[in-house]
Amino acid sequence: MTSLLIEQFTCRQDNFGVVLHDPLTGDTASIDAPDGSRIAGRLGEDGWKLTHLLITHHHPDHVEGIPALVEAYAPEVIGPEAEASKIMGLTRTVSDGDTFDFAGRSVHVITTPGHTSGHICFYIPDEGLLFAGDTLFALGCGRLFEGSPADMHGSLTRLAELPDDTRVYCGHEYTQSNARFAISVDPDNETLAKRMKEITDLRSKRLPTLPTTIDFEKRTNPFMRTGDPAIRKQLGMETASDLEVFTELRRRKDSF
Repeated sequence: MTSLLIEQFTCRQDNFGVVLHDPLTGDTASIDAPDGSRIAGRLGEDGWKLTHLLITHHHPDHVEGIPALVEAYAPEVIGPEAEASKIMGLTRTVSDGDTFDFAGRSVHVITTPGHTSGHICFYIPDEGLLFAGDTLFALGCGRLFEGSPADMHGSLTRLAELPDDTRVYCGHEYTQSNARFAISVDPDNETLAKRMKEITDLRSKRLPTLPTTIDFEKRTNPFMRTGDPAIRKQLGMETASDLEVFTELRRRKDSF
């Protein structure tokens, strides 16, 4: 079995399009559908035909391209059962713990409420890949539009249990702004400071900062480090619960 080919590219203003292709079977998947014409154009560059469309949640900037892609390719459109009434064009709905096949590989569905109430992530163990949508970002997490702090904290805790070398693809290029906030609450983290320099260099060249890894996020993402003594001291919350720390971090980030 050869590794999947992965193409990541910018859609809209700061969304990422991500396309997976298996050269043996020809199976090709798009993670979300932020811009149908942009995705179709990228598929056309390689002569790939879209067979699967994997949807993480119902927000317009992740689903607006579905009609155009369905018309052009008639792919299987797989998305969260809990948000089926909000996403037009789904041909299959999935929930937490479900698995399905893509190019001979098992794709695991992880429900991660917080950003939306029915948000899901797609995990491919054989490839060490996680497609996190707007749940986990490099150095950050999604805003809580529908879920509670407890929801999102629980979702990130689940993702932190994946293997450290899991490569993480996210829905947006928010890393530089997330890094500025992370440093404000974790100013003495040398790994984070080094990462900030790398991010600044990449963005100055208009290069993407993703993918990241679960290990990297566990070492530098404050939302995945609510038990860290240095962050707790910076917040003045040495004796608070992990959820209380997470809630305060999210509150500060919302107005940062």
